[in-house]
Amino acid sequence: MVGLFPRAASIALGFLFCFCLAATAGEMTSSLLIGNARVDMVIEPTSPYPPAKDIFRWVESASESVTNYYGRFPVLRVLIRITPFEGRGVADGMTFGDRGGRITIRVGSDTSPAEFASDWMLTREMVHLAFPSLDEKHHWIDEGIAAYVEPIARIRAGHLTAEQMWLDLVRDMPQGLPQAGDRGLDHTHTWGRTYWGGALFCRLADVEIRRQTNNANDLEHALRGILDAGGDIRKDWNLQDALGAGDHAVGVSVLQPLYAGMKDKPVVSLDLASLWSQLGVQSDGANVRFDDNATLAATRRAITMADPNGSRSILCFPALPQSLQGASVIGLAK
Repeated sequence: MVGLFPRAASIALGFLFCFCLAATAGEMTSSLLIGNARVDMVIEPTSPYPPAKDIFRWVESASESVTNYYGRFPVLRVLIRITPFEGRGVADGMTFGDRGGRITIRVGSDTSPAEFASDWMLTREMVHLAFPSLDEKHHWIDEGIAAYVEPIARIRAGHLTAEQMWLDLVRDMPQGLPQAGDRGLDHTHTWGRTYWGGALFCRLADVEIRRQTNNANDLEHALRGILDAGGDIRKDWNLQDALGAGDHAVGVSVLQPLYAGMKDKPVVSLDLASLWSQLGVQSDGANVRFDDNATLAATRRAITMADPNGSRSILCFPALPQSLQGASVIGLAK
């Protein structure tokens, strides 16, 4: 989650941990170096905490995932303040753009290595670092990008399976569909539309960028372009400038027209069941199977697979309906 007040190819990663006891009694600090970036960690002495090695591996895994996706860690230095609590699990992640970038998050004292390994929250908070700070009415794109990118980044780094990601998407994505009275993403601030409505925007953008560029570019390239143009969480931008930087990076106009069509009105023709079928994703709610003969099976594989050679196969995508080009009504063609 992004703080609403002052805020908030294959890559060889070099990691270095430095440990010391801070001046505050019982407080532990350490640092993780990732290329030219530094991740500082502070574990507060509020409660017993899990073994330090488990916490450090958890931070390392999240950092690795985000660095692989964006080509570098989003900011030169970030402070992660970890507050233990009695119990287990990870909770209450928040990301802010002040002090060069900082994250606050809570971890349970009984959290197991397996629970740390399956955590998505810290990776999602680190994704927030890679997008500029915006007006509060655009909070949906902050959260939508984080929800969309986080599992893809974890899969590419080897920390999540594609099966689990698609199972979760089929279950959760319907929460982003507009309900009665919806007034578009900029004006409908429900939980579902903020998180999963934003993720739907990213899904549509990803597919359309791939289609228009014959798979030469995708949403990842657009987001890297925004970051490379200086658009990280420490900077206050307007959304049109951010989307324009993304469109410029991929060489086609997709993000700005898509936003124009979704900001003030709901998506009215999005058939998720048809989309899953075209992608070859078959879920019974407990397990997922893939149909590699489906129309967009190659697209499904490409979304989660990083090519170590940097090359991409040419894939075929369904065009979005004519109404998308007019930026009035948006939905996937059946």
